[in-house]
Amino acid sequence: MKLTSLTTAAAAVLATLAIASPGRAADPAHVQQLLLTGECAGCDLSGANLDEAHLIGVDLRNANLQGASLVNANLEGADLSGANLANANLTSAFLTNAILEDANLNFVNLTEAQIYHADVSGASMQDINLSDAEVYGTGISVGGGE
Repeated sequence: MKLTSLTTAAAAVLATLAIASPGRAADPAHVQQLLLTGECAGCDLSGANLDEAHLIGVDLRNANLQGASLVNANLEGADLSGANLANANLTSAFLTNAILEDANLNFVNLTEAQIYHADVSGASMQDINLSDAEVYGTGISVGGGE
């Protein structure tokens, strides 16, 4: 019975993700893989709706999350090394100890995000929105020149 309800819940989430972002290329099989296993290195999750997802410690190395919605998502300890998060919405996301090394964070919305001790070395961070974000122990700064 529990397996059936879990399968039904996963199917409902996948159906929502598939219709929530028309015109985007998120691969439903990749979304399911991420939600069920927490491992989706190199996956195409562009435009996916992952709002409020608990993605603690997930492996998203080199994943394509361009334009994805991760509002209120918990990405604590997630490995997003080399991931493409361009134009993603991470409003109120929790990124403690996340690895964003060499990630594309261009035009990412991090409004009210909590970013503590995240590794952003080598990340591209053009025009990110850090309005009301809490950033501690992380190599993100406001202002600038090159």
